[in-house]
Amino acid sequence: MIKVNLLAGERKKAKKKLLIPAGQQLTIVCSLVLVLSLLAVGWRFWAITKVSKQLDADIAAAQRETAQLQTIIAQVQAFEQEKAQLQQRIVLIEELRKAQTGPVHMLDQISRSVPPMLWLTQLKQNPATNEVLLDGRCTTLTGLSDFVATLESTGFFKKSIEIVSSVSETAKASSTPQAEMIKFQIKATFQRPGAPAATPATAAAPAPSHSAAVNRELKPGV
Repeated sequence: MIKVNLLAGERKKAKKKLLIPAGQQLTIVCSLVLVLSLLAVGWRFWAITKVSKQLDADIAAAQRETAQLQTIIAQVQAFEQEKAQLQQRIVLIEELRKAQTGPVHMLDQISRSVPPMLWLTQLKQNPATNEVLLDGRCTTLTGLSDFVATLESTGFFKKSIEIVSSVSETAKASSTPQAEMIKFQIKATFQRPGAPAATPATAAAPAPSHSAAVNRELKPGV
């Protein structure tokens, strides 16, 4: 009795039907690779787009902050300019105030320093160098030296005060006998206590004419 294995033949036929041609397999593989590549490119593009949008947002925020800072900087600069102008005005006001009180202090110190039996007849001041010329008369040279020493001790005049001239003259009066008087002139430089020394440029400045000098007549006994 001959037995035929029909199942084995059917299995071979089934295997032959399941085999895919090589060309189709290559096409499928290429398609899968292409799809995966497209997915990778798409994901990468999406990630880059997201990062780019975030960077654009950060740049816009930075630009807004920069604009705000520029506005603040402009305001600070304007405040600094106003502050500088105010400081200049304050300095100018202080200088004017000191310049106004200078002659008052000078006359006050001179009047306080005048000893008995000494009279001042004229005062000339050079505003450019603060140089002061004092003309007067006294009865003794001791009184003149005391006057000079007292002026130097006030601190409002630079040392040393110069006695320009001292000449004896006879006082003529009808009701009194003739008496010897000393006509003198002294030169001093006025300064405020604690004031800085004058610069060479200021010291070398040309003196104004006598018409520009300040002339003040002092009454005897001041």
